Amino acid sequence: MERKEIQLLVISLGIVFFTLLVTLLVIFFYFLKKKNNYLVEKMESEMYFQSELVKTRIEIKDQTLSEISKELHDNIGQIVSVGIMQLNMYIQNGQPVKSKELTDLKDVLAKSLDEIRILSRIINKDNLLETNFIEAIKQDLERIRKLKHIQYAYNFKGEIPKINEGHDLFIYRIFQEALHNSLKHSHSDLYEVNITTTTTLFQLKMKDFGIGYDTKKINSGIGLNNMKLRAKLIGATLIIESNQSGTSIVLEYPLTPPDENNSEE
Repeated sequence: MERKEIQLLVISLGIVFFTLLVTLLVIFFYFLKKKNNYLVEKMESEMYFQSELVKTRIEIKDQTLSEISKELHDNIGQIVSVGIMQLNMYIQNGQPVKSKELTDLKDVLAKSLDEIRILSRIINKDNLLETNFIEAIKQDLERIRKLKHIQYAYNFKGEIPKINEGHDLFIYRIFQEALHNSLKHSHSDLYEVNITTTTTLFQLKMKDFGIGYDTKKINSGIGLNNMKLRAKLIGATLIIESNQSGTSIVLEYPLTPPDENNSEE
């Protein structure tokens, strides 16, 4: 009996050991699969982020070229045309040109030169974005003030934040789309832009005083979906409110607080 009991005990221990081994292998492969799925999802997410980042860069360049083309045609082209008309008039008259007429022509040429300088800043926007996207936002507001005669109230409170690479382009593109949409649809002649930064939060508030629109009924063509998608990609919150008195857009982007341990070192 003792021999049989020993055999049964050995068999039982073998079964238990085999069961434990199989269980451990199942758990191991289960977690290995989950890890692989996580890595794949992370890689896909990173690839999607990079593709959207490239798309954003292209959109900013396209928007820049579109702005340059439009301003060359609508503003500078008209100013130069006025100057040419004045010159033709002086030539046709065959009379000596008066000092006041030369002064008027000088003013026309000076105005065209000022607008060309504004456009040169737009061309150099990429370099500016690499160093200070907040300054690029302010320059855009100044540009529409000078070229479109639209007023703005700008307030910046805090310090220029250190933002993850590429995230500043998403923030700037969201602002750019919001501004473009407002210029196109709201017919507002005044904008308020408030930027506030703390150690943990970057907040951008933009408000116009135009006709507004129904945010539930408006189609995706206005760019709202792109703005929301980009905000989601960088972990930001985007709040859009609109009524008959205007539209307000609030972007809140969480900042990584400084590491106290590193600062102590």
